[in-house]
Amino acid sequence: MVVREPSSSEPDGVLPQRPKLRVFLELVSAYALILIVCWTPRPAQRVLWWFAASTIVVFTTISFDGFKAMGLRLANFLRSLWIVGVAGLVAALAVLTSTRLGTMHVPATPFLFIKTYWAYALWAAAQQFLLQCFFLSRLLRLFPNSWLAAFIAALIFSLAHLPNPILTAVTLIWGFAACLVFLRYRNLYPLAIAHAIFGITIAITIPGPLDHNMRVGRGYLTYRHMHRQQTLPQP
Repeated sequence: MVVREPSSSEPDGVLPQRPKLRVFLELVSAYALILIVCWTPRPAQRVLWWFAASTIVVFTTISFDGFKAMGLRLANFLRSLWIVGVAGLVAALAVLTSTRLGTMHVPATPFLFIKTYWAYALWAAAQQFLLQCFFLSRLLRLFPNSWLAAFIAALIFSLAHLPNPILTAVTLIWGFAACLVFLRYRNLYPLAIAHAIFGITIAITIPGPLDHNMRVGRGYLTYRHMHRQQTLPQP
């Protein structure tokens, strides 16, 4: 038996059937670990991060859906590349507005820009993998309505960004849109590129004290204290 959801023109929206209890336990366990990592102080956070990442890798391996179903393919790449264009347009408008408001803060040279944000670009791709290939694929098995599954995936994605109000709102909108685009084209790569563009745009246009340098969880709450300590005059 297979689980199907709407597809554009190719029968790629097919997921192997698995016991719902197993699917539910994988989903809940992975999400709980992510939240624990977000709210755990360092240095324990780093240890838990590797444990959570390893657990998700294990779940993904034993419940492998195939490269087509996971969107790790070239098919439909060009057809879905318009989402990158939309992200670029939004970024351009944000940069223009930020420049007029005087809130732009970018590295001085292209080399420093790449050095600063290349790791975030990889993290953006990892987040899209988690959202579409891990959470959405499991929610599609639990809920017959693909739009409902997409919304729930976006909701839990956004809640993981609490208590940051800006990122929580942005990721809810982006998460839902990204899931719908993924269901339409079944290609992960343009979504990863668009996510990187959106994230870097937020980083360079919104002042750090306003979004706490894009921190979430415990890091968001401790940002003011850390920032205050850094700006105190040294004796």
